[in-house]
Amino acid sequence: MTIPDRAFPLIGGFEHQDDLFASAFSILQEAIAQRAFPAASVAITVKDQLIALKALGRFTYQADSSIVVPTTLFDLASVTKVVGTTPMAMLLYQRGLLDLDAPLAAVLPEFTRDAGKDPRRHEVTIRMLLAHSSGLPAYEKLFLKARTHDELLHAAFTMPLSADPGSRVEYSDIGFILLGVALERLGDESLDRFCQREIFAPLGMVNTAFHPPKEIRSQIPPTTDDRSFRHRIIQGEVQDENASVLGGIAGQAGVFSSAADLARFGHAMLHPEDPVLRSETIALFTRRESAPPGTTRALGWDTPSAPSQSGKYLGSASFGHLGYTGTSLWIDPERKLSIAMLTNRTWPDCCNQAIKQIRPVFHDAVIEAIEKSK
Repeated sequence: MTIPDRAFPLIGGFEHQDDLFASAFSILQEAIAQRAFPAASVAITVKDQLIALKALGRFTYQADSSIVVPTTLFDLASVTKVVGTTPMAMLLYQRGLLDLDAPLAAVLPEFTRDAGKDPRRHEVTIRMLLAHSSGLPAYEKLFLKARTHDELLHAAFTMPLSADPGSRVEYSDIGFILLGVALERLGDESLDRFCQREIFAPLGMVNTAFHPPKEIRSQIPPTTDDRSFRHRIIQGEVQDENASVLGGIAGQAGVFSSAADLARFGHAMLHPEDPVLRSETIALFTRRESAPPGTTRALGWDTPSAPSQSGKYLGSASFGHLGYTGTSLWIDPERKLSIAMLTNRTWPDCCNQAIKQIRPVFHDAVIEAIEKSK
């Protein structure tokens, strides 16, 4: 099997995946049986080969629920940050349209104009947003008071800083909401349209998009039975409430994709002949930042720490990201390896945290199987 694309072929060779990854797949099967998540879909690439593409479980825990297949779309949640938002930043940087060390206020004057007189706000840069060192808080339930797109953006623009810019790392959804808006202004195009034309389409990611059309939403596993805000089952629309108010298109969340498509994206990040991003751009954005001291963050991406959700084997040059809905993508340049894992662990009520134990064990089992097969 070959996933076709004239620009770069990704050759499928997963006829023996059930034997090679028996231990790894059994971890996921047991997790489903223990109700850690109803569904899982994984894709593993090594060098130019797609060596595993496996779907397990059903959309929900009901026996008559739809069966997941390798092309099933999942809500990527914060994996959006590295599949959509960060690649857009990378492309704008390549084209000379993005200065990483430019003040955010130069692109978003609302950030300082409408938010009082805190002089620290003038110090916040695009780089700080990407590296989560801007001083903005991690998360705020803006959707509780801001019920329209413009109201929520205004709340993000005026969010008070919780720390001095550059002084510490605090993973911030608020920062990525602002980053998404800044990139739209720099690129003079909406995030979803830019990503579709410049990233998803060139890489052959035919099942990847922000805001899936209504006619296919029933083919997407639900993420939550939202009884407090939207008062309905969330299926085929973004689980993140702030992103929902923003119309499902936001810098921090909103992309839906399949494991097969993330295999293509992971492959692209590993190969200098990639038709979208240059190798030097990839190296710059995926290298761990030197400041603030002790950070594990690269630009948009995370890197393994101890202990890490990526497991214990990924190399020091590895990079990846997690998503709240139970998604992840990890890439190891030394092994030329990518591992995409998609679940809907938030079904039905977002309470189950078992994936935190399952994910690293799964990654370890994958790498042990690959090493043993050599």
